[in-house]
Amino acid sequence: MSHNTLFDKVWDLHKVVSLPGGSDQIFIGLHLIHEVTSPQAFEALKDKNLKVKFPSRTVATVDHIVPTDNQSRPFKDDLAEQMINTLEKNCIKHKIKFYNIGSGNQGIVHVVAPELGLTQPGMTIACGDSHTSTHGAFGSIAFGIGTSQVRDVLASQTIAMNKLKVRQIWCENTLSNGVYAKDLVLHIINQLGVKAGVGYAYEFAGPAISELSMEERMTICNMSIEGGARCGYINPDEKTFIYIKDRLHSPQNINWNKAVEWWESLKSDENSTFDDVIKFDASRVEPTVTWGITPGQSIGINQKIPSLKEIHPNDQFIAGEAYEYMGFEPGQTIKDTPIDVCFIGSCTNGRLSDLRVAASILENQKVAPNLKAFVVPGSEKVAKEAKGEGLDKIFIKAGFQWREPGCSMCLAMNSDKLIGNQVSASSSNRNFKGRQGSPSGRTLLMSPAMVAAAAIAGKVSDVREFIKK
Repeated sequence: MSHNTLFDKVWDLHKVVSLPGGSDQIFIGLHLIHEVTSPQAFEALKDKNLKVKFPSRTVATVDHIVPTDNQSRPFKDDLAEQMINTLEKNCIKHKIKFYNIGSGNQGIVHVVAPELGLTQPGMTIACGDSHTSTHGAFGSIAFGIGTSQVRDVLASQTIAMNKLKVRQIWCENTLSNGVYAKDLVLHIINQLGVKAGVGYAYEFAGPAISELSMEERMTICNMSIEGGARCGYINPDEKTFIYIKDRLHSPQNINWNKAVEWWESLKSDENSTFDDVIKFDASRVEPTVTWGITPGQSIGINQKIPSLKEIHPNDQFIAGEAYEYMGFEPGQTIKDTPIDVCFIGSCTNGRLSDLRVAASILENQKVAPNLKAFVVPGSEKVAKEAKGEGLDKIFIKAGFQWREPGCSMCLAMNSDKLIGNQVSASSSNRNFKGRQGSPSGRTLLMSPAMVAAAAIAGKVSDVREFIKK
């Protein structure tokens, strides 16, 4: 069993009681809600005549169903309008802070909470969204939960869970030029598999992780869920503290020094015991692209799609399914695959640094003919700062559509969808069948820089060939 890791420390600090059967009741320090998974939970409270236990520990925003082309109310989509209206009413009724459209702080929940300073080291965080693991980048323990657990947190501020094992993923050396956090996490998932993390929390550590910015760390932790882990985290350091300082909800004045001292104490000890340790050489990772229908089916830009013989027997069935669905052949290269749609955004890669790096590739370039390309900032704050830097002008001049904040085509719970069997170069996190709105649409996951390169060339390309020397 793990011992003296950050996960162990935070778990023990938030354990209310051990329950019959072996699970623990865990106090949740911050509960994030949005419009999709909360309505049924609030309805369950109403049925049982219950109130929200600690309204000040719940924060809401709207992201999944919001249109990104026209956000005027009422929304054209009646269901979307109904869902946002329901969230508005529930937040008023239960006195929950709601960052709505036009507040200046609306956006994807996993982008908004960190930029507001709500996400802090040592917290337990829950949200009715699987990518809540994002917040682990700050040294918190963050879980995606289902609607019934959303109800439980609203009613009691706790959830029942079995304690996870802890696997340390040590990343040696540093990433090379043109290779990003998205490439690293896709490589890790490919090597370990999409089920390897079941029952685990992943601690990402090592020189390559320390070198990453906070936004890149969020990308890594965001996709730990794609590797099967329940959560992923990174020990807090000076970069963490600099990012949090002076944000809206961060500790102030004398409380800041006290907070930093406490956060420092939460780091995994030098003599920590892990249930498992796996090491990677980050310097060997190249720009990575998915070729299949799971995030684990990926290859480096200069590699070939593997044959069944090269794939583990347990994964051969889904590999065969991927060949058929995607229209690829074993031994085929992913490079030069024609692209129909390019999407930059999502809780994985819709932050300011993501937009900056994509814009640096697109400057003085043009999107290929007959290709639809659009960029969706992760929040109103990201959009404002990007415009302040003139990034929107670079995208628009290149031929991208500049959209309003939301989840957009990551999961197509809005009007942003693939059509037919279009191929999408996407900076999002999942490439499942139908994930981007069309039952036959095909998604290739890659970094925002790689999406920008694909937009220029009209095909999957090595972004290193576009980087200005």
